Amino acid sequence: MNKFILHITNGHVLTKYLHELNIEGDIITWQEMLCEGPTVEQVYSDEFLKLRKSFLSEFYDIDLDISEIKQSLDKLNHPEKYSEIVLWFEYDLFCHINMLAVISLIHQKKINLPLYLVCSGKVERNKNLKGLAELKSGQLLKHYRDKVLLNTEDIDMARTVWGIYCGRDHNLLKPFIVKKSSFKYLSNCLKAHLERFPETKDGLNVMERNILEIVRDTAIKSEHHLLGYALNYQGYYGYSDIQILRLMKKLSIFFDEDDTQLKLNRRGHEALIGQHNFAREIDNNMTFGGVNRFEFQFNKKENKLIKTVYNAH
Repeated sequence: MNKFILHITNGHVLTKYLHELNIEGDIITWQEMLCEGPTVEQVYSDEFLKLRKSFLSEFYDIDLDISEIKQSLDKLNHPEKYSEIVLWFEYDLFCHINMLAVISLIHQKKINLPLYLVCSGKVERNKNLKGLAELKSGQLLKHYRDKVLLNTEDIDMARTVWGIYCGRDHNLLKPFIVKKSSFKYLSNCLKAHLERFPETKDGLNVMERNILEIVRDTAIKSEHHLLGYALNYQGYYGYSDIQILRLMKKLSIFFDEDDTQLKLNRRGHEALIGQHNFAREIDNNMTFGGVNRFEFQFNKKENKLIKTVYNAH
């Protein structure tokens, strides 16, 4: 019996693209955004699904269809049909956290097949990092031909990082920032993750500060205009529009808006010069894996997370 290739993509846009290019094999489309919200190590266990359903409903008004997820992932219950698995994930934190979960799920299901990675990012003669669906067909097919076979050390590393992300001490991620592996963008993503916690000086994380700086330095006409800038200039985060919009809403205390322009108000300027710590006022009550961002702040001088003072007792 002929065996097929199983592809796991990072979303419907890429899945459609692979169909258009007649890439052979079956496809699972991974639809989660595990870079935000609570997670546990056992991927898609009952506890995991309960946590994710509650989080997505509360924070984004998304109704997680558990039966649809189980139906989509059923292909992983029949590994005997496949000769190999190819993961299609990008350079950013959004994709990488999902990818770590996928690799962990494959291991948890005791699937012993060659595991390949197709990962986009830097492309010849392009200054900007590129997502897979942004690549021209020839570029995407070349990425596929050049796919990387993940070795045992890569898989063990991915599982370990996923376990730490689901745990309470995210400083344990620091050694993996400098560890070599087949995941060439993982280092950037882990650094970006630690900087999602409020900085000790001003209570802003990197993304929040970036949005305020865009408003300060650019003639922003509206919230929609700001959304476009924030999406395009977010570095290694890869956040979707609904995630950026939520951040912008939290930051609205720093903006004044009229019919023609969005401007920083006095508090916005005070935040950017580090006049005091605004973490509580921003009230961004987000959980990253096993840790709520209120519990820790990022100390830039020490390059690590430290316990937030009002939680240090």
